[in-house]
Amino acid sequence: MITLANTMGWFSRKPGASVSAVLPVRLGARGSFATRTPMAQVRGIDQPLVWVTVALLLWGLVMVYSASIAMPDNPRFANYAHTHFLMRHVLSIGVAFVAALLAFQVPVATWEKVAPYLFLVSLFLMLAVLVPFIGKGVNGARRWIALGLLNFQPSELAKFAVVLYAADYMVRKMEVKERFFRAVLPMGAAVAVMGILLLAEPDMGAFMVIAVIAMGILFLGGVNARMFFLIAAILFVAFALMIALSDWRRERIFAYLNPWDERYSMGKGYQLSHSLIAIGRGEIFGVGLGGSVEKLHWLPEAHTDFLLAVIGEEFGLMGVLVVICMFLWLTRRLMQIGRQAISLDRVFAGLVAQGLGIWMGFQSFINMGVNLGALPTKGLTLPLMSYGGSAILINLVAIAVVLRIDYENKQLMHGGRV
Repeated sequence: MITLANTMGWFSRKPGASVSAVLPVRLGARGSFATRTPMAQVRGIDQPLVWVTVALLLWGLVMVYSASIAMPDNPRFANYAHTHFLMRHVLSIGVAFVAALLAFQVPVATWEKVAPYLFLVSLFLMLAVLVPFIGKGVNGARRWIALGLLNFQPSELAKFAVVLYAADYMVRKMEVKERFFRAVLPMGAAVAVMGILLLAEPDMGAFMVIAVIAMGILFLGGVNARMFFLIAAILFVAFALMIALSDWRRERIFAYLNPWDERYSMGKGYQLSHSLIAIGRGEIFGVGLGGSVEKLHWLPEAHTDFLLAVIGEEFGLMGVLVVICMFLWLTRRLMQIGRQAISLDRVFAGLVAQGLGIWMGFQSFINMGVNLGALPTKGLTLPLMSYGGSAILINLVAIAVVLRIDYENKQLMHGGRV
């Protein structure tokens, strides 16, 4: 059956054009016809996805500069120039851009082969970061490995590695996906090991993101609803116990419930209360770029975890809504590319794209919820926007992998090979 696109191509062909340029030339695996198209069209990338990513990066760059410009006035950063964080962020984006270009050249089949090894490498690095002379501690947490100009955070690589590993795992376990002990339990054990290492740093936020990624890919891979809800219940109980057995985590929950209480306003509720003040000052249209008061040593981590609060103060409700819409579109597009890959019988590629969509969507949701006071304070950055070299690096590599998946999808739909 000739598709409508082929029919329209027949009627719209120019005089003298060869018939083979518009007629079907090959029968695809699913019985659909593929048309011969110019290679430039086949090799096209998803330009809207690229431009939304670029827009988030550039807006984040401007806001990182705005949020950090006054930090050298603090004695802690007295030796820094006013452009210190801006220049480091520019360097991070440059390195990440080169890494993304290289990642785009890697076929999806190669990512599938290296997925288990990348997972093991991430485990090794998370173990190494706990070693005192290797890991770098900041504010009581040991999460970074100093690499000169860049402080690398293994938990960011772990998020990407879990996406690849979980997708590869589901492809290998597709025939036994209905069996809990053969399909779900081994994946749960792998995530639990990673969770133990993350909690030792401690980095509960990254553990939450990784657990949701793994659970989402298992569900999308075909694990039945009963096992899915069982996994969700186990994770809920695990996180509840972690909060109940940790005094400082309980204090953070109480501070979230009432950040204005005098017991918490100068302690665990300090960041949240000043984030809410910043967003409240912005009202509808904001106080203008650079006009934030809360970034002047009132709101801690304004250029990282609480960048959205500065956006809310300087661009108001409209600015926050634009950011939310951009991330909503980004997440939806990643999921669409994943569904398209699965429809082409590329299950691994489809699960990877959807897993990356879950990652970007969930982490941005948590960050926005924390800034807006809808969720307890948690140390997660806003993807593609917040200051942080390793986060930007892995985020752009992840986007490049999705662009590669989309590129291979288009090749297959136009009769090419991957």
